[in-house]
Amino acid sequence: MSVLVFGSLNMDLVVQSPRLPQPGETLVGRAFATIPGGKGANQAVAAARQDAETVMVGRVGADDFGQQLRHGLAIDGINVESVIVDEATHTGVAAIAVADTGENQIVIVPGANGRVGDADWQRLHRHLEAAQLLLLQCEIPAAMVAKAAHLAHGKGVTVILDPAPVPDFDLGPVYPVIDILTPNQVEAAQLVGFPVETVTQAQEAIAVLQSRGATTVMVKLGAQGVLCGTPTDTFHIPAFSVTVADTVAAGDAFNGGLAAALHEGKPLRAAVVWAAATAALAVTKSGAQSSLPTRSQVTDFLKQSGIQV
Repeated sequence: MSVLVFGSLNMDLVVQSPRLPQPGETLVGRAFATIPGGKGANQAVAAARQDAETVMVGRVGADDFGQQLRHGLAIDGINVESVIVDEATHTGVAAIAVADTGENQIVIVPGANGRVGDADWQRLHRHLEAAQLLLLQCEIPAAMVAKAAHLAHGKGVTVILDPAPVPDFDLGPVYPVIDILTPNQVEAAQLVGFPVETVTQAQEAIAVLQSRGATTVMVKLGAQGVLCGTPTDTFHIPAFSVTVADTVAAGDAFNGGLAAALHEGKPLRAAVVWAAATAALAVTKSGAQSSLPTRSQVTDFLKQSGIQV
């Protein structure tokens, strides 16, 4: 059984500067890099590096970036037969500014990701028969995300939705087919309509999202850790103390690590700890896929932290 990912592939164009620019301001940066990214591809790499059998479904453009992205996923052992090349457009790109504090600003141009449609859904359909979990995000058309969630749920596949970026359509019909919803605190606030800055507020947000039909909700609170609400329990996993290089792909690292841990049969609480450790390691390095740790790195990190999962 596999971890199946339906989502975006981007090439990240990353600049580093002492701080983030104000509107209308020009800053002089000190570094530039092109780094494979896209929330879908990031989550696929995060899962694959934890030794989960992983399949990616999505699109790239007919350009050098697309070739590089497909090749990079294949090197990580990901099945890319359903990552098609769209001759009509360019590969998705993300322009990312990263400050010395690790904070970032991101502008995405969807390209091929914005053209994901029924043909891709049909390829996804074929892979679902051998899938244990489906990872979804919101960098491809919302209709395809909703359609995939309903299809997977109907087949008994665990659906994990990272609502990032928060979609501009009503998630109402989708909540009941989401097994695990994983917003960060900003996304949670956008979904529920009130601030989510503390563990108490996260608990309130979880209650709202579960009332809409989501089974389990995990609110990622950055330095405050993760609050997880299931139908029968709520528990808090504190954040690991690490030195932050940048926070790019931290959420994707969490979701990929979570999927890999559940894929191998870890209990939910242990899987959340594993996911939090994966995310903690990711923020110690710059970039998206370049920052994602291997299984052995996560294992060693947890041992050094005195945690066994």
